[in-house]
Amino acid sequence: MSAPIDVGALEDFPAGEAIVAEVGDTMVCLARVDDDVFAVHNTCTHALEGMGGGYVDGDCIECPRHGALFSLRTGEAMTPPATKALPTFPVDVRDGRVLVTPTPSIPHPILDR
Repeated sequence: MSAPIDVGALEDFPAGEAIVAEVGDTMVCLARVDDDVFAVHNTCTHALEGMGGGYVDGDCIECPRHGALFSLRTGEAMTPPATKALPTFPVDVRDGRVLVTPTPSIPHPILDR
């Protein structure tokens, strides 16, 4: 597993907002839910839209193109038209810094074929 990458201060991640950051060679979408920060691949598994433009609703994020809802915790596609999960990335908050490990939970089902 690769070493975690510092993507910013926790205070730079307002609750309920999606922030895009480069983690290694991958663009990830991060969102803060209460005291937790979650990271998913920035590319929707349905229409290849950037998830960073999506609406954060609780612990889910909505794709801005067609409205598919994904769990920020697991990456699971919660509503159509998406049927495949987003890869997630481990996040750790240490000393007020957000660290993301660049190893995805699963390969991206469209980009990593």
